[in-house]
Amino acid sequence: MKQSQRRRVWRGVAEGRAQVVAGARSALFLPFANPGLIVVDEAHEISFKQEDGVRYHARDVAVMRGKFEGFPVVLASATPALESRHMVSIGRYKGLEIPSRFGAAKLPRIEAIDLTQDQPERGTWIAPTLLKALEERLERGEQSLLFLNRRGYAPLTLCRNCGHRFECPNCTAWMVEHRLVRRLACHHCGHVMPPPDKCPECSAEDSLVPCGPGVERISDEVKRFFPEARTIVATSDTLWSPEKAAEFVALVENKAVDIIIGTQLVTKGYHFPELTLVGIIDADLGLEGGDLRAAERTFQQIAQAAGRAGRADKPGEVYIQTRNPSHPVIAALVGGDRDGFYDAETEQRRRAGAPPFGRFAAIIISSEDEREAIETARAVGGSAPQVDGMHVYGPAPAPLAMLRGRHRQRLLVHALRSVELQSIMREWLGGLEFPRSVRVGVDVDPYSFL
Repeated sequence: MKQSQRRRVWRGVAEGRAQVVAGARSALFLPFANPGLIVVDEAHEISFKQEDGVRYHARDVAVMRGKFEGFPVVLASATPALESRHMVSIGRYKGLEIPSRFGAAKLPRIEAIDLTQDQPERGTWIAPTLLKALEERLERGEQSLLFLNRRGYAPLTLCRNCGHRFECPNCTAWMVEHRLVRRLACHHCGHVMPPPDKCPECSAEDSLVPCGPGVERISDEVKRFFPEARTIVATSDTLWSPEKAAEFVALVENKAVDIIIGTQLVTKGYHFPELTLVGIIDADLGLEGGDLRAAERTFQQIAQAAGRAGRADKPGEVYIQTRNPSHPVIAALVGGDRDGFYDAETEQRRRAGAPPFGRFAAIIISSEDEREAIETARAVGGSAPQVDGMHVYGPAPAPLAMLRGRHRQRLLVHALRSVELQSIMREWLGGLEFPRSVRVGVDVDPYSFL
């Protein structure tokens, strides 16, 4: 919003003229004259966690504001966060369930495609079974969604001659090829560069190869198999304004689009009655890495994408492409066993003392000088207090060891729920002095472990 618009909204809220406000995280801090209800829609979304600057989780801020000011807060989600489900189980929250879809709509049939058995053609990413399902929808005049949570054309570009990989000069991250706008981009710091004609390392021409798929590459593949199909790529790169989003919705609702290729941007909130097929291109993508919420996030993301299919009177189908169909997440999705998945995930967290049964806090030390960052991190780790029920791990280089030109070291604090974590950390870090060029960030209950 423009500053003038922000001022008008602020005054309207403060004076009580704005009776209903639809807003993002920052709307929670508006000076409501007489607040009576907060609805946190899609309350499981990790984007409610503010990672930069002042770190907070908007879902929890909403709950606390409701508690302090004495009004109800609704956390709405088809795939609630494990923490929210736990609060229901111990009686802190009241659980309400909608037992069925609206009207005549039924939940879609979900099936896994084992990519080790049903292999796509060489150099392609869509399995024959999913291609056949797409063809059937085109013949019936129905719409389809192909979901891949990866923007751009390819996540990595390398030289087939010398093996050089294009890495961001400011971050420990690969440059992502965006073929629609002819550029290589870093999705962490925003650094962009035009794709070179030859390898900067060995000067070989015509040797640069895109590795792996992004939504743009899937779009090219769809056009190759179905040249007559009307397609649209829906990501934050293409739907970057309210006007663009409205244009997208109008095209789909007016049946001017046959196949949508999109990221998580299109998995929530949209209701397209003619959309009867959803294909998950790479269900294993989110299960990689050491994030403690990886399984939960993947389950939520695929379930939300699957929810776009069959929302009216026409039945929906969902195909999940995976190389590990027996994985608990995939098995739970195919079997429709949401509660079983959450129960198993909850038990694993309980045994590990992970949230919601324990607490984590991240300490991130960064500096433009690598040696300075390492020495400061060692000093922080060496001064850690000895507290029963609390352990400090590290320091160690962060998974994103460099971000925006700054070297990063990380410590992880793990504590029981009974430990007064904030007070201990405030006293611990408040008694230390740091070089002016060093930044020390503290993230209590982190959602990102990069």
